[in-house]
Amino acid sequence: MESVDFHTARALLEWQIELGADECISDTPVDRYALPDRLTKPKKPDAKPHLTKGPVKMEARDPLAEAQKIANGADTLEALRVAMEAFDLCDLKRGARNMVFSGGIAGAPVMIVGETPDRDEDRSGKPFVGAPGHLLDRMFGAIDMGRENAEAPIYITNTLPWRPPHNRDPKPEEIAMMKPFLLRHIELADPKVVVIMGNWACQALMSKRGITRLRGEWTTVAGKPALPMCHPAYLLRNPAAKREAWADLLSLKAAIDK
Repeated sequence: MESVDFHTARALLEWQIELGADECISDTPVDRYALPDRLTKPKKPDAKPHLTKGPVKMEARDPLAEAQKIANGADTLEALRVAMEAFDLCDLKRGARNMVFSGGIAGAPVMIVGETPDRDEDRSGKPFVGAPGHLLDRMFGAIDMGRENAEAPIYITNTLPWRPPHNRDPKPEEIAMMKPFLLRHIELADPKVVVIMGNWACQALMSKRGITRLRGEWTTVAGKPALPMCHPAYLLRNPAAKREAWADLLSLKAAIDK
């Protein structure tokens, strides 16, 4: 086997990290989606077989119906967080490190709904961290608001609470399954205005995509005035769009001040 120099080895490791392989566990692959073997008590030698009348039918669980019921049963934000952590029908939960529930100050007049957690958010369990989070803080700091600003706070969550594998796009059924929790989250947080950041947030709350076309146009979601805006991650890739983002921030500031 040919030896690999330091710089090549480092480049290969960085490439694997970008693919999501950021954790070395063992030489043997582990199927983390496999269910553990169920332990059963050994039968006694003289035990009689249990007779049943016909096959036992297992009722299929309806993820959307269960999500709706569980979300409606939460009467506080903390109860909603606990309920979401216990929800076991979304496969994204199995591959994520942490659930990303919220950030900022609950009860803030502005509630931001982002897209899906990235690697940094998955590691920290908090929304909008890393470079997009720093840009978000600068954006709202420019209009004298912020997640730690007690006088003019913001509250933040995401469309999905768990990171999709390798940062892939969320599936329609995943968005639909978690939408009852998102709507209940908005209802319990009770902001004056909802900021819908990014395509997937628009898909979940407006059933539309095309953020460059939707941004800046006020609408209503969950009974609240809502303003679609470009996600900070998009602005980092497309700096020219920051001018439009500034116009949206001014529109948001005017609505709050009114």
